Amino acid sequence: MAAAASPACRSTKALCTSTNALSFRHAIPRPIIHRRRSFATAAPGPPPTDTARPPRPVTSFHDKLNAGPSFTEFVSRSVDDADATLSTEDALELRTAMVGPAGSKRRMTRLPSWLKTPIPTGDNYKKIRSDLRGLNLHTVCEEARCPNISDCWGGSTKSAATATIMLMGDTCTRGCRFCSVKTSKAPPPLDPHEPEHTAEALSRWGLGYVVLTSVDRDDLKDGGAGHFAETIRKIKHKAPTMLVEALTGDYAGDLQMVELVAESGLDVYAHNIETVEELTPYVRDRRAKFRQSLEVLRHAKETKPGLITKTSIMLGLGETEEQIWHALRGT
Repeated sequence: MAAAASPACRSTKALCTSTNALSFRHAIPRPIIHRRRSFATAAPGPPPTDTARPPRPVTSFHDKLNAGPSFTEFVSRSVDDADATLSTEDALELRTAMVGPAGSKRRMTRLPSWLKTPIPTGDNYKKIRSDLRGLNLHTVCEEARCPNISDCWGGSTKSAATATIMLMGDTCTRGCRFCSVKTSKAPPPLDPHEPEHTAEALSRWGLGYVVLTSVDRDDLKDGGAGHFAETIRKIKHKAPTMLVEALTGDYAGDLQMVELVAESGLDVYAHNIETVEELTPYVRDRRAKFRQSLEVLRHAKETKPGLITKTSIMLGLGETEEQIWHALRGT
């Protein structure tokens, strides 16, 4: 998969900062803890140990979150009925059901209602899916089985929708442990019309910002970098004002391929480190290396100094705070 093992698999929404910034994704709601923290790749130092800290500056975003609904309100059956709010015991209660044909039914544990997502519906969802199918395009949203697809594709207009286009097919040559995308040592050949079709679809939607990613194609000599760069050039030709973010793979450490994509006209070069260095061998494909990912980001910035670079990291895999700080500093 791309993005240093698997950029294609983004099944959770991430808060991404720019210029060597890291995004943090939480699968489970957690209390918000305010800490002084720099999100730059080169962090100023280890976390402060002093207990006396200056007052936190006012941030309307965090204040709005703090004033928002509690966890039990979040899992409420009805936001309009305060009496319908679930207690902690009810929210976490395991429910079972008997399923199967008569005579061979078995007991199954059901997910709580607040953890389920609706089946994607709506005219806008159908239109976007139809465009993608008609042009033989793939998205991370579908291939990674993202539960938020109905929200992202269900906007009132196509321009209000969000979709991450996945280039070079739907089959990856790597097998990262966190990813649901199909894997194979010999995926189907590239579609030579994909760059043109991608540009056409995006120009139809009239988006102001688009994210491109891809599966990893270690079976190709250039790792698919030429195909990626051609797609970006086609998009810029059809929609010159559209901002393009490319979430790429590590190209097996071939920095010439990194240069090819960085100089293709994109606006943001993204590549995910995915996790801390200590957990990389257990989370990502064996061919993806933490230091190799850092080198991709460094070289992209050196190739085009004004280019914005970005990366993402998943939390909750067993990493320690000290390991996170080392990842932030890139050391």
